[in-house]
Amino acid sequence: MSVKASVSLSPQQEELARKLVEEGHYSSLAAVVQRGLELVREETEMREEDVEALQALIEERRKGKFLTAEESSAQIEAMIARVKASYGL
Repeated sequence: MSVKASVSLSPQQEELARKLVEEGHYSSLAAVVQRGLELVREETEMREEDVEALQALIEERRKGKFLTAEESSAQIEAMIARVKASYGL
């Protein structure tokens, strides 16, 4: 089912939408707007998934062992030394 809605576009947006229709990329201005909304929906869903994944990672890390600043520095230095050694430095 379709819902009719009035949408205001800037002159630049209208020009781009009309050009896309004229070039045959979309069948109508409505199709351009619909595609734009679909892209916004996809982007929003991906952002929400990213936030959920980051929250899960943070929660997982909170359950693990915390390092002191000294332990962290030692691990970083060891990692740098391993990489340097792998390059023969």
